[in-house]
Amino acid sequence: MRPERLRLAFELIKEKKLFALIPPLPVAMLRGNGSPAPLEKGVTLENSELIAARQVTLEELLTFHTADYIEALKESDSGRPPENGSVFGLGYGDNPCFKGVFEWSSFVTGASVQAAELVSSGKKDIAFNIGGGLHHAMRGKASGFCYINDPVVAINHLLKQGKRVAYVDIDAHHGDGVQAAFYDTDKVLTISLHESGEFLFPGTGFPEDSGAGQGRGYSINLPFPPDTGDELFARGFEEIVPPFIEAYKPDILVTQLGVDTFASDPITHLRLTTNGFETMVKRFRSMNLPWVALGGGGYDMDNVKRAWTLAWAIMNEAEDREDLIELRDAPLKEKTSAAQRKSVEEAVRYLKKEVLPLVRGG
Repeated sequence: MRPERLRLAFELIKEKKLFALIPPLPVAMLRGNGSPAPLEKGVTLENSELIAARQVTLEELLTFHTADYIEALKESDSGRPPENGSVFGLGYGDNPCFKGVFEWSSFVTGASVQAAELVSSGKKDIAFNIGGGLHHAMRGKASGFCYINDPVVAINHLLKQGKRVAYVDIDAHHGDGVQAAFYDTDKVLTISLHESGEFLFPGTGFPEDSGAGQGRGYSINLPFPPDTGDELFARGFEEIVPPFIEAYKPDILVTQLGVDTFASDPITHLRLTTNGFETMVKRFRSMNLPWVALGGGGYDMDNVKRAWTLAWAIMNEAEDREDLIELRDAPLKEKTSAAQRKSVEEAVRYLKKEVLPLVRGG
């Protein structure tokens, strides 16, 4: 989860000239005489823009996280865990207390809220925060490399605007923190496609986990067995995501675009390539919904930079450019067995028969 992967992705996006304007500093959008700064040579994406992130506010954080957890995280900013750090999941395992951990998390989350603001206001059709998508953080506890749950905080901002939100997560790990935040409400539809919790952290996200109370039917989980590749994962996506989105009729789409599903990822067991990933990102774009896109997992840094560059190209309808061909993988042969495929097919049937009617009738 090294932040270097974000820098590598940004540099590749810049190298491929997928921004209309790269100012030398975030504030240097105008020249001294007030005229627009010149575009870089060869840049054609006139509608794309790089925006400096802001820090999230305490009020925004408290729409999800507890005050005592935020205080403990602030205390951890020194690089030393608080005395009661273990209560909050801080200072061990996946969630070390490095210097600046709160400040860094605040900017990541602030950027996701900004993305939500830009899209909900109509100023932008799509906004992509590659640093976001930290979907494991719980209300009062850090978890799985995630300190602040920026998807939840951003979605809460959208809910305050009266928006109806669909959240779709294609990370290899179940989006447990986001699901937990909205498990008992029909105000947000959460869909997570992930490696089965039988084999991978956090051990949750089964088809029967479909919400409670007012939220019954609004938490959708499609787990996949190890060795699932492009064809089966993308087929499961197509069987579940479009029908549920169509039934729910959201105002805004929020996606978590983790790329730890790829075959060479060192901590997961799926076998996707850029082929399956692009298929799903293109499908998101085809939905023609205001779109807040967030990053997520991905622990092979080459996969991260290539996949998110391709995602940004798709968002800008530039994916067919010849200079992007080198970023794509050759297709891999599927390794899943008939029994593994059957488990996915059964999950799809269950969700369509037992859960989809709840959304359609809501």
